[in-house]
Amino acid sequence: GLVIDGRTLEHVLHDSLQNIFLELTEKCRAVVCCQATPLQKSVLVKLVRNKLKAMTLAVGDGANDVSMIQMADTGVGISGQEGMQAVMASDFAVSQFRHLRKLLLVHGHWCYTRLTNMVLYFFYKNVAYVNLLFWYQFFCGFSGTSMTDYWILILFNLLFTSVPPIIYGVLDKDVSAEILMQLPQLYMMSQ
Repeated sequence: GLVIDGRTLEHVLHDSLQNIFLELTEKCRAVVCCQATPLQKSVLVKLVRNKLKAMTLAVGDGANDVSMIQMADTGVGISGQEGMQAVMASDFAVSQFRHLRKLLLVHGHWCYTRLTNMVLYFFYKNVAYVNLLFWYQFFCGFSGTSMTDYWILILFNLLFTSVPPIIYGVLDKDVSAEILMQLPQLYMMSQ
């Protein structure tokens, strides 16, 4: 692991030392920055995101973490004694730091599988409807006549675009929360 304080981080974030610092951090399992200014935090997140081409997650609990949370791809705010500024600037909010594990491993896994399945569903729905229109044009000699009334088309899109995501989002849980918490490897395998 690597622990670096704000004064040292100030020197490391100069252009000449950034690449060396990033090479060092890639070899570490954990990097902890303490006593850093809000600007240093956001610059560090931007540096990791741009130079390493990595997805970044920033977790903060106060107003000094807002710039870091906004710079990251995903921000998590912890509501606590320092106020609600971090929560208001974040994508997700948790009440305590210990809930972060469940947010990532359980809800992150479920969200990922739901989104991928819904993308496939929307492709299927649109391909099925376009094929229906395409083959109907052969039947009517490419005259451009409409196969259905407009209200049926609106009802089709309303019914098959809004209802399945709601039902799927509420009911679909491919693996139970207990198993996902016991086996964190499932998070990586789902991707």
